[in-house]
Amino acid sequence: MDQFKGQPRLPKFVVPKRYDIRLKPDLVAHRFAGSVAVNLDIVAATSFIVLNAAELDVSNDAVSFTNQDSSKVIKPSRVELFENDEILVLEFPEELPIGFGVLSIRFEGILNDRMKGFYRSTYEHNGEKKTMAVTQFEPADARRCFPCWDEPACKATFKITLDVPSELVALSNMPIVEEITDGDLKTVSYQESPIMSTYLVAVVVGLFDYVEDHTSDGVKVRVYCQVGKANQGKFALDVAVKTLELYKGYFATPYSLPKLDMIAIPDFAAGAMENYGLVTYRETALLYDDQHSAAANKQRVATVVAHELAHQWFGNLVTMEWWTHLWLNEGFATWVSYLATDSCFPEWKIWSQFLHESTEGLKLDGLAESHPIEVEINHACEIDEIFDAISYRKGASVIRMLQSYLGAECFQRSLASYIKRHACSNAKTEDLWAALEEGSGEPVNKLMTSWTKQKGYPVVSVKINDQKLEFNQSQFLSSGAQGEGHWIVPITLCFGSYDVHKSFLLQSKSETHDVKDFLGSTHKGLNCWIKLNVDQAGFYRVKYDELLAARLRYAVEKQLLSASDRFGILDDSFALCMACQESLTSLINLMGSYREEVDYTVLSNLITISLKVQRIAADAVPDLLEYFKQFFINLFQYSAERLGWEPKPGESHVDAMLRGEILTALAMFGHDLTLDEASKRFQAFLENRNTPLLPPDIRKAAYVAVMQRASKSNRSGYESLLKVYKEADLSQEKTRILGSLASSRDPDLILEALNFMLSSEVRSQDAVFGLAVTREGRDVAWAWLKENWEHLIKTYGSGFLITRFVGAVVSPVCLMPLYMLCPIGFLSTL
Repeated sequence: MDQFKGQPRLPKFVVPKRYDIRLKPDLVAHRFAGSVAVNLDIVAATSFIVLNAAELDVSNDAVSFTNQDSSKVIKPSRVELFENDEILVLEFPEELPIGFGVLSIRFEGILNDRMKGFYRSTYEHNGEKKTMAVTQFEPADARRCFPCWDEPACKATFKITLDVPSELVALSNMPIVEEITDGDLKTVSYQESPIMSTYLVAVVVGLFDYVEDHTSDGVKVRVYCQVGKANQGKFALDVAVKTLELYKGYFATPYSLPKLDMIAIPDFAAGAMENYGLVTYRETALLYDDQHSAAANKQRVATVVAHELAHQWFGNLVTMEWWTHLWLNEGFATWVSYLATDSCFPEWKIWSQFLHESTEGLKLDGLAESHPIEVEINHACEIDEIFDAISYRKGASVIRMLQSYLGAECFQRSLASYIKRHACSNAKTEDLWAALEEGSGEPVNKLMTSWTKQKGYPVVSVKINDQKLEFNQSQFLSSGAQGEGHWIVPITLCFGSYDVHKSFLLQSKSETHDVKDFLGSTHKGLNCWIKLNVDQAGFYRVKYDELLAARLRYAVEKQLLSASDRFGILDDSFALCMACQESLTSLINLMGSYREEVDYTVLSNLITISLKVQRIAADAVPDLLEYFKQFFINLFQYSAERLGWEPKPGESHVDAMLRGEILTALAMFGHDLTLDEASKRFQAFLENRNTPLLPPDIRKAAYVAVMQRASKSNRSGYESLLKVYKEADLSQEKTRILGSLASSRDPDLILEALNFMLSSEVRSQDAVFGLAVTREGRDVAWAWLKENWEHLIKTYGSGFLITRFVGAVVSPVCLMPLYMLCPIGFLSTL
């Protein structure tokens, strides 16, 4: 048996074809019992069957194999569970005959509290605490619920039966075909599923309400939630029906199941999970309350629903062959969720907000310790490590870059061909490139391999030399070090106008192009602004020489550029400044050009950059901190005055989001007028939770403002905010408050807030929201993290939540000290 230990993949001599699973959860004892009968195809002579199992009790007498031809039952001579490798090895006393048979296993397990496998979540009903049973199997935790071949390529069909308390709702991937009640228990049987991977199997058991609708071709769509919250599911339901219709056309393939359920789970580690036909969500990602949810919450619900429904095709119908190709699932679903959201809500201008995705991908991929989009996964324990901004955000960004290069129609047509070709099967990255290459005639594989097989991305430098443009590419590293990467870069550029738009592939390290190559011999020359990476469609940064940079500053100030390009110029400048490739003076001068900026995405990024620069400046020259604060306050005064505190009739969705972000920033900068007004409105809110003086979009700003003035000796604001938290029923309101509690400047109160995050008052999934500490709290947060490390590891294990804890605490400490590396001759601009 030892020959199977430590292997990254299961052996291939046995192929599962069909699972018949029966589960009986005990919601009081927090355990479950079950059985599984797996129809197998023995494709090579063997006396062993090796499959996945973890944290399950399986005894020798609970296992048997029945040969389909002879009906002979063979009992294993040895059953051993290797917990470190999460495999169950069954040794039989004789060789199993080639052909079909059925493996039967009985087992028991624990309904754990770690939000993975088959786990428990708690909720209240009529004032009484209740427990529900939930599954979360991605990436490799179906094995914690039933023994299985827990690899995405091992697709099979699933017939599921549940024995549950008769008063509860029991859901699975497929519709119910039979429900038999016997006293306090009922047995619920479901239709057999289409072929799918184990990580997409789902079961949820609890008390729920729902709202329902249908698509035009009869697919029943429901949103399930806690009893009494059904109205909060109506927005997501509407988005889901529209999105299913859109994807049916975009992929040229109808949704393949007869129903789609979406359900809000109170305890849920990720944002959502695309289980085939039963998509599970955090409450904050599915429910929307007209009175108490903010515009940003509404947008998040729409994009998350669109993301998960994209997976019903791209991931569920066509599945990655192995976790190396995870980015195919997540990068594509991230990109196409913006396509769907833009179709449903064009007034949101969501594509400009996609740049936040790109920025997060660029930020992580600029580290020397980054990894390629495609990562070789050698063991299941490594999979969690790649659920990050590289797979999701860089993946989405390079897909957007490729779509822009090939053209939207060609890209869609080729994608539909890919879906049809690999439906009900598995695919690799190369299969997608082949379909796109076939449909476009372009060298897609050669182009994209340079982006998926190596880590990092380039910075493209451009400068004018006589009537020539010189282009150079080198790997961008945020440390300022020299990298060795080399890419095929789709360059787009425009000259003084979006009507003069050119493109080419930069394939070498450096190239020089005569102006006539782009503009023709009759053009007057290069006496205009030039913008590379038009609308930021490419996943790279741009560094301009001083002359071109000065012209772009003017173009920004005069609003001659698109919002996406104004965003990109600022974001690139900040990144280059952090990497010491550009002076801080240059960055600050550029930021001053955005004083009359009105676009949400641009201003949101300007806020983020300003807060980071302020933190760095505070460490560099603390005596001049007030000058820096005043500079940034002045920078946002125009927008603050334009938006005001009150929502305006007919104002845009993005202005509603922007108001909250601007006021929160002014509170963080210590703007006295903002702090005073926020305090007044918060007091009105304490007296009347429905006061129009504190609508949801500005509550975060008020909460931060209250905590800015709170201290150990002045606790009233902190205590009041805790009271609001404990009385709130909406998850979005709770996370808003958690994200504000550590905004105090008093280290003692910050420590108290951090300790509150680990109390029973805060769900484990939400504690990370409370780690947004001020500069004064960095050392306290770092000491707190170290002191509570064992508790955090025990609670969150090695999953991605623990990485979020570390990132939230460490990032403010590790902001690069610009003042040590770049000149600070910009004080005259304050």
